[in-house]
Amino acid sequence: MIDENSFVKYINEQLGLPIPLAESVVSYFDYKIIPKKTLILKVGEICENYMFIHDGIMRSYIFDDEGTEITTNFYTKNQVAIEPASFFNRSLSSENIQTLTDCIVWLVDFQKMNQHFNHYPEHREFGRRLLVRSMVELKERMISLQTETAEKRYFLLLKQNPEILKYVPLKQIATYLGVTDTSLSRIRKLLLKNQTE
Repeated sequence: MIDENSFVKYINEQLGLPIPLAESVVSYFDYKIIPKKTLILKVGEICENYMFIHDGIMRSYIFDDEGTEITTNFYTKNQVAIEPASFFNRSLSSENIQTLTDCIVWLVDFQKMNQHFNHYPEHREFGRRLLVRSMVELKERMISLQTETAEKRYFLLLKQNPEILKYVPLKQIATYLGVTDTSLSRIRKLLLKNQTE
């Protein structure tokens, strides 16, 4: 069994909830170990679980018109892996979510989360803070794709999630950054060259 104290500590420190409330929130989550390369959510299914990653890496992806996989997001330690429109609206998912490494997660299903939010209004603050944080990250990513160079986006990805390079195929990183494999290779060579000078 994994130690729930780290989850409590995260909720307390990063989301600013008092320890007793953080402990109460954690009590309605279950932990689960999910093997590498597990497809957790498929396009056309309803996202049933709200997953907080304790350890590991996941990604969400779609297919373009030619059938090419395009990575839309990476989820790492202390992040929530979810398809929000599907989870909250109970609609069919437009994305797939897959584990890239073995993952340890804290999860709660939609029905259980709603019951807790309805019976314990103070738990809504946890959901609100995580939702706000996720929306800010999404907005920053959208602006980054429109205004920053591929080199800068790659550098920021490495700075924020250095473990991604160890476990994620370069093709998935390239589609996430919105560049070709060749462009990503060029960016990596340029970065290495600049580091050695």
